[in-house]
Amino acid sequence: MENCIKVSVRTLVEYAHTAGSINLTYKSSVSLIEGTKAHQKIQREYGEQDVKERPISGTIKLDQLAFQIEGRCDGLLLKDDQYIIEEIKSTMKDLNEINENSYPVHWAQAKVYGYFICEELQLEKITLRLTYINILTEQKISFDLLFTKDELTNYLYKMLEIYYPFAKWKYDHIELRNQTIKELNFPFPSFRKGQRKLAGAVYQTIQEGNNLFAVAPTGIGKTVSTIFPTVKSIGEDRINRMFYLTSKTMTRTVAEEAFKRMTDQGLCIKCTTITAKDKICFKEETMCQKDYCEFANGYYDRINDAVLDILSSEKALTREKIEEYARKHTVCPFEYSLDLLNSSDAIICDVNYIFDPRVSLKRLFDEHKRSTVLLIDEAHNLVDRSREMYSASLFKSKFLELKNRYKNLKDELYAIINEINKRFIELRKKWKDVVTPVSKEIDGDLLELLHTFNEIVEIKLPEMDEDENKQLLLDTYFESLNFVKIAEFFDENYVCYYELYKSEVHLKLFCLDPSKVVNDVIKRFRSTIYFSATLTPIQYFQDMLGDQSRDYTISIDSPFHKEQLEVTIDPLSTRYQDRERNLERLIDSVYKEITKRKGNYLVFYPSYQYLIQSVDLFKEKYPTIKTIVQENGMTEIEREEFLLQFDSLNEETLVGFAVLGGIFSEGIDLKGDRLNGVVVIGVGLPQICLERNILKEHFNSVGKNGYYYAYVFPGMNKVMQAGGRVIRSESDEGTLLLIDDRYKSSLYQSLLPEEWK
Repeated sequence: MENCIKVSVRTLVEYAHTAGSINLTYKSSVSLIEGTKAHQKIQREYGEQDVKERPISGTIKLDQLAFQIEGRCDGLLLKDDQYIIEEIKSTMKDLNEINENSYPVHWAQAKVYGYFICEELQLEKITLRLTYINILTEQKISFDLLFTKDELTNYLYKMLEIYYPFAKWKYDHIELRNQTIKELNFPFPSFRKGQRKLAGAVYQTIQEGNNLFAVAPTGIGKTVSTIFPTVKSIGEDRINRMFYLTSKTMTRTVAEEAFKRMTDQGLCIKCTTITAKDKICFKEETMCQKDYCEFANGYYDRINDAVLDILSSEKALTREKIEEYARKHTVCPFEYSLDLLNSSDAIICDVNYIFDPRVSLKRLFDEHKRSTVLLIDEAHNLVDRSREMYSASLFKSKFLELKNRYKNLKDELYAIINEINKRFIELRKKWKDVVTPVSKEIDGDLLELLHTFNEIVEIKLPEMDEDENKQLLLDTYFESLNFVKIAEFFDENYVCYYELYKSEVHLKLFCLDPSKVVNDVIKRFRSTIYFSATLTPIQYFQDMLGDQSRDYTISIDSPFHKEQLEVTIDPLSTRYQDRERNLERLIDSVYKEITKRKGNYLVFYPSYQYLIQSVDLFKEKYPTIKTIVQENGMTEIEREEFLLQFDSLNEETLVGFAVLGGIFSEGIDLKGDRLNGVVVIGVGLPQICLERNILKEHFNSVGKNGYYYAYVFPGMNKVMQAGGRVIRSESDEGTLLLIDDRYKSSLYQSLLPEEWK
């Protein structure tokens, strides 16, 4: 049908009923699994003539648009020849707090279903039933109201009139977007070497609905080579939306620049950048309460106008633009950015918004995911990031401190804290004679106590005064909530390990192999494109992130001439036991490298302690060389000041000492003579520790080389990232010195990029 726009019942009624203030309470949300179980419990009681999950659809014309409305009501019941539509809502609220008028939006959903059922079955009236079920107590309460078809018709048109201005903007935007995409050419005069190959692989992968692992060297223009074919796929109605996921602020900026280059050439696309809540918040404290924050107070009364305003006026919805319009409409800038998502064609954000179960975008419904593509930049970071996201820790000391602070209360909160502390003591006794306590099971008794603790805290917290006791309780509650959440994922890809020291017990649910949890996320999306210059060995990353049945791989040759980078290996042992003995020779090797020609150099060390030892000796032996040193815990301003010293106009040689795998070893772009050479000391092996050894044993047990998976591959990835800082453009030249005798071995030679050999 011409001028037709699709809208779900839920989207329509939620838009029309948006009102009120942001009020983030301490109630943990009902999970999809818990909600489904609650629905199924009620639906099991249905009779033979009753229908559960009844599809609803129909088309309504209003002014210039036709609305294709779709939904699914929880139940269509037939009782005494009368039809009843049942809408079921699961909750953690006390049912005594809910009455017939508590949630108008729930009635709105049922009314829209009611209209279409009346239309389809030619009914003049129908009963609507709202049923609330508490997932903790399994108690339920229902409210019934009778409506005529005329009442429901008038109501539906009222909803559509409210939704119409936004719908008209959306329809017009999609028409213009698709037309400008068809006219869009590659945003540079020509493709660089390798760019066409990568862009073609991305396009083909999206067409087929598969995933791609792309090893794409620095300088090829990975960002535009992945964005451009994805934009083209949007114009062909293959997909509706893309996410550009990053782990670094700098790569976020590069993505924004790529979209701007295309929009400057006429592309009409809405691209939203999500900035972390604590960074974009206007208030001194990030506290989303209407009494404290004017941007939270009445937020939902103003948000529809705020969304329509920025969408009608801007293409790039960057942090700066979102802040500007948020102040104009007095709305929370972070929630504003999230409310722009379902109107955006492209979203630039951190990987955690898609993968972290604690912060993932609940507003992105599954039907949207199926027409969405994920572009994951610097995808080598996702292995450790996802392992971290799906792990969780608890400390006995937090509960002991809470017990001491609340000992005078002797109420149910104190009682459960005391029980948890006692259970930790029992666990310490159980594991005290084991050198490395590692279990394939979670302690069920502790988990049950934590569930109870969370439920009690959710009731108590809103009643408490703001003080240091409440802050400690809040912090512990969030840690407990996260622990219980991650426990839902616990399977053969996890272990539960214990660290015991003095009276402390540290308990961690440790994700060994993140491939299953990552795939549970990406299988809901049409395609996922993993790309990085250091996605090698590719088999390792496929094992950690991939789904072999859907994966393609591609490796792009470097666009640079081998002669641009002079690579040297100094076979000096940097193993821990040899470091002190070889320190002076190491310093001399670094000095020799940086004095071949005047310029700016970065020297990367495997640990901060090793770095400090070297810097002290270097300054003592070569006091005339200007040096700067990476400090622990540098602020963003301090990092920027560090990088600004790498100036192409420096008259003397500058040497920056930094940590391998740290803030300066990837994601920085010092082109031309801002960086003339890099020295990498060691092979990047992570420090031997409990977790790395647990990983080694796990991968050995599943038939892989555990030492390679836990130590060698992650270490060499850091080396390749650091070495990749030197050549950033076609005109760059520089040197790379690798100091370690292991670089001469066949294993490490096989892991080096081809252009380094």
